[in-house]
Amino acid sequence: MRTFVVVPAYNEEKTIEKVLHDLSIMGFEFVVVDDGSMDGTNNIVKKFIEENNHGFICRHLLNRGLGAAIKTGIEASLEENADVIVTFDADGQHDPNDIYTVINPIIHQEADVCIGTRDFDDMPRSKKYGNSVMNLITMIFYGIKVGDSQSGLRAFNKKAAKAIIINSRDYGVSSEIIGEIKRQNLELKEVPMKTIYTDYTMKKGTNLFEGLKILSKLIFKLFK
Repeated sequence: MRTFVVVPAYNEEKTIEKVLHDLSIMGFEFVVVDDGSMDGTNNIVKKFIEENNHGFICRHLLNRGLGAAIKTGIEASLEENADVIVTFDADGQHDPNDIYTVINPIIHQEADVCIGTRDFDDMPRSKKYGNSVMNLITMIFYGIKVGDSQSGLRAFNKKAAKAIIINSRDYGVSSEIIGEIKRQNLELKEVPMKTIYTDYTMKKGTNLFEGLKILSKLIFKLFK
């Protein structure tokens, strides 16, 4: 089965080369979606692809948000006839070995979508609050309870990748994907994964402030 790893990237010049190096060593095909980066991300990715003759890049001329980047990456992977599509953060917080963990249930036809779930007991307090809020928001607005609604490590089979509709442009995409899994009646499985916390990765992703922003948008949509 052909597996493509989608790597959304916005101003990730500090980490992107190592992420691509690790993916290449493991033999995974990848598509980087440069979401309008203003640093050296685009040049680093293009140089890596040229030197290694591996992977490809899609570029948004303007920053459109995480949701738009994931959507572009999934569509590009489907055009390359991917059988399994994985989303993988560009900031170095994921262990590349966990890709095998999330794709195994897809390969063995145990699920349409598999999400890597972080250990909330080991999660720094600032991250735990934000992600706990988002789990609650996801359950209230989308009617599905999951252990880690904001995880950036996910695997989709081709059926799921084609069925899921992404409209959110920001971090709300993670909850939206959970809602689409329910709406499209897709089989979901969650598996434990490792998370690498550094000063850099701690600045990324969903915090309490982001969670409240997403909540306000969902309430606005509900009463629009």
